[in-house]
Amino acid sequence: MGKSTLVRAALESTPAGPSKTVLLSNPTLTRSEFYEYLAGEFGLSAEAASSKTKFLAELEAAIDAGERAGGGLGLIVDEAQSLPYELLEELRLLTNAEGETGRSLTLVLVGQPELSERMEDPSLRQLKQRVALRAELRPFTLKETAGYISSRITVAGGRAATVFTRDAVIAIHEAAKGLPRTVSVICDNALVTGFADNVKPVGRDIISIVCADFKLTQISAVAAPLPVADPAAPPVVEVAEAPPAPVASSSMFSDYGPSKRFSFFRGGRR
Repeated sequence: MGKSTLVRAALESTPAGPSKTVLLSNPTLTRSEFYEYLAGEFGLSAEAASSKTKFLAELEAAIDAGERAGGGLGLIVDEAQSLPYELLEELRLLTNAEGETGRSLTLVLVGQPELSERMEDPSLRQLKQRVALRAELRPFTLKETAGYISSRITVAGGRAATVFTRDAVIAIHEAAKGLPRTVSVICDNALVTGFADNVKPVGRDIISIVCADFKLTQISAVAAPLPVADPAAPPVVEVAEAPPAPVASSSMFSDYGPSKRFSFFRGGRR
């Protein structure tokens, strides 16, 4: 599941109200295309789409109208790490647009880790100073990877414990490094491979094949190979040990807590 899907899901889960939120998922636009897009999405006039002066006047009026209705205006920019510098500057200036009550446009930038690196550029210090809140989405833990896989399979009408073995889930997590999008890619291709080979549930060996095809990080072996016996060596008396208690497969696919993946740190005007 990509960021755009997550952002759209969050917007769709928000109750309908007087607020208006625009999502810009492809930010590699020219300045004129940028304002044309925003004017159309915010319901401004055709003149505002071609005149920045008119756009700002109508935007401030829209902010006031939203305030009177008990809502506000918001802009979410996905893949923000790809924003041209000139649009980052335009976004900063847009936050200066205020209604009569002092309410301004709420701006949310969503991007890859490269976005945080770009914000450290001295040329963007004024934009960085306007950031009131930052949130970093950390990679899944093993437990969260298992819960994520389980939730996707459950939505499709299946049971995770009958689709992937425990070792397969561990291998998926190792190769994906806890990144949900990579987890999905590995799972999708592993299911296709398992279907083609008539293998169910999908095991660690199929995950290894898929990871090799995609040139992903090598996963650790399940166990070291047994040494070859030396016929000249003296016999060894082996003592059987009690096998370890089995780990229930269902325990891997429970207690999924996605909220733990967020770490927050605040910024602000300085």
